[in-house]
Amino acid sequence: MPETSVTFPPGFLWGAATSAYQIEGAVREDGRTPSIWDTFSHTPGKTHGGDTGDIAVDHYHRYREDVALMAELGLKAYRFSVSWSRVQPTGRGPAVQVGLDFYRHLVDELLAHGIKPAITLYHWDLPQELEDAGGWPERDTAYRFAEYAQIVGEALGDRVEQWITLNEPWCSAFLGYGSGVHAPGRTEPGAALRAAHHLNLAHGLGASALRSVMPARNAVAVSLNSSVVRPLSQDPADLAAGRRIDDLANGVFHGPMLHGAYPETLLEATSSLTDWSHVQDGDLTTANQPLDALGLNYYTPTLVSSAASELRGPRADGHGTSDHSPWPGADDVAFHQTPGDRTEMGWTIDPTGLHELIMRYTREAPGLPLYVTENGAAYDDKVDDDGRVHDPERIAYLHGHLSAVHRAIEDGADVRGYYLWSLMDNFEWAYGYGKRFGAVYVDYATLARTPKSSAHWYAQAARTGTLPPAAPAA
Repeated sequence: MPETSVTFPPGFLWGAATSAYQIEGAVREDGRTPSIWDTFSHTPGKTHGGDTGDIAVDHYHRYREDVALMAELGLKAYRFSVSWSRVQPTGRGPAVQVGLDFYRHLVDELLAHGIKPAITLYHWDLPQELEDAGGWPERDTAYRFAEYAQIVGEALGDRVEQWITLNEPWCSAFLGYGSGVHAPGRTEPGAALRAAHHLNLAHGLGASALRSVMPARNAVAVSLNSSVVRPLSQDPADLAAGRRIDDLANGVFHGPMLHGAYPETLLEATSSLTDWSHVQDGDLTTANQPLDALGLNYYTPTLVSSAASELRGPRADGHGTSDHSPWPGADDVAFHQTPGDRTEMGWTIDPTGLHELIMRYTREAPGLPLYVTENGAAYDDKVDDDGRVHDPERIAYLHGHLSAVHRAIEDGADVRGYYLWSLMDNFEWAYGYGKRFGAVYVDYATLARTPKSSAHWYAQAARTGTLPPAAPAA
């Protein structure tokens, strides 16, 4: 039976995404100083094979080539992040204009090729000097972020209309300060919860700072990696475990950002770790800035149950291996691998989770436009004898997840666009260069770029607005 045609609404934005530390390289050029990821990746044992982002894929020097490639692939939008320590090296004070110039030139190049730029202000690369002063667990970091946001907004707000304050603040707080598998590598549950609050505060302060210096037409958003949390059974203990993780994965951010309050169940569950006295009067109002859009990042669902005491401790939750948990106050929760095919990350492929996530936020924030700001898969891609990179598994993954987005639109969700993660293979954080998420293959020895089969498939979807078949006709 032939596949049913899946056609997206006119104006649907077809994009791809990257982040600064993962692709730019040039970490010591033009005044840039170390970020927490420079420090972390140069610490023995923290990344696969000791890999660092020192060179990454050298986008800093090859951005024109990369933008030309985006244009060849028919992309309509490109989401990238700004390196805070390239623009404001100490995290304080005036900008380094040559650092801003890189992003000015990149934006000009994108616009010249008809590609809409979308800027993420923070994708995990805090200036090391701010971490030395305490990092995200310290309130002052939120005010430093607002100052930085204003600097970038003033420089680029005349040409960039789509802005994202933070990318996946859950990872910044709970992987950076809870389990320690991300920079800065701290393992302090109370500090992780303080970091989460100060990220909420930073989002609100940053959104206000952007709006104070940018044209009113510009859209301000945030990208959350909200989890699709499913209990293993309908047993009350498993349902309670699901609620605990949902609060820590989702409510801790969308509560303040969308509703101006933390879930009471979250405050109760974490009361042994913090009294939440770091939440000052007015903070939740500040965090609850009106949004113009919401970005959702999705890869795989989360399956949980109540855990017997002998099962407590390190857990296989898909967020790296550590003796410390990124789930403060949830030691009595067990994580389970959901059934089905998996990507190279070990993550189960389940497009129904993306549909579920979109519909949840359609209800959670009615009237707020949504974007899928990250979705994609890592596979063990190889160059064939013919010099091509065939990745039918990724094509099937994209077809399934884009079909889920389409179903959500048909069900009434206002989804305006999709950003494939990632444009090209890059530094995959603690996994180093061992995991390839890109639609474009990068030979790390030569840095040559080769679009994979999935890139050509996605290019056809972007040009036509209709999904090609997931597999060639027999």
